Amino acid sequence: MEHHQSKGDTLSPHPNPNRNPCPICLGPVNDESYLDQCFHKFCYNCILRWTKVAAYKHSAPPTSVKCPLCKTENFSIIHGCDGFSFRRHFIGQDFHKSDFFTKAHKYRLQSYYCETGTLIDVFNPTRYWKLHKYLQPSHWLYDWMRREIQALTQEEDVDIIVHHILGVIESWRRNEQTSSRTSPEAKQERFRILVSEAARCFLTGRTNQFVNELEMFLASGLNMDAYDKVYLKNLGWKIPEINEDEEEPHEHAPVVPNLYLFDEHSDYTE
Repeated sequence: MEHHQSKGDTLSPHPNPNRNPCPICLGPVNDESYLDQCFHKFCYNCILRWTKVAAYKHSAPPTSVKCPLCKTENFSIIHGCDGFSFRRHFIGQDFHKSDFFTKAHKYRLQSYYCETGTLIDVFNPTRYWKLHKYLQPSHWLYDWMRREIQALTQEEDVDIIVHHILGVIESWRRNEQTSSRTSPEAKQERFRILVSEAARCFLTGRTNQFVNELEMFLASGLNMDAYDKVYLKNLGWKIPEINEDEEEPHEHAPVVPNLYLFDEHSDYTE
């Protein structure tokens, strides 16, 4: 339940004139909210969804959550500040365990906070465009994109978003089959612009990397399981559910993101 608080309850928020992006979605802050102990600022929906993901491993409703930036324990989210009053959402008040957000979802979300540049050389999108492989639809694109957008939005029901982006891609592909000749670079640029425009209102600050990840998946020609194994192997990450057939440990350590999306018990780097 939401509790209205008066201005006299010690909180006097002042709008921040600078336009720092939300640390979670990396876009402009929408509906400013603050964690009650460290007072780091986020979009309300972003931090609310993040607390639900952080609570996923608990079997009972948690009463606090660690800030994804400084890891301070916080007990509520303060939002709806208008200079006279504010609202307070207590951690765990609407807790319900969901089975859709798996460790594979978590690894996909974590990858957006890590350096993954070396994977471009592995999957080689440039070759994908030069060989006109974009004219061949991927049978696994729907499943990959659905999981990707679920991970980024932390919402289970993303079918409308997926169908919208896929529709844009399919329309572009049909036009390319009958269009005049243009260079692979021009085709790639047009593809990236169209997908970015279709996805930006949903993925905001993560849109550009989403397009990069989409290109790498398409260029790989692999199904989702095989792609995950190649991806994780090259980053040196190990997730038992995905790397179950790996026999030797990876020698290099992964680049750990500065944003603490996972707590100290996370097993992604073990």
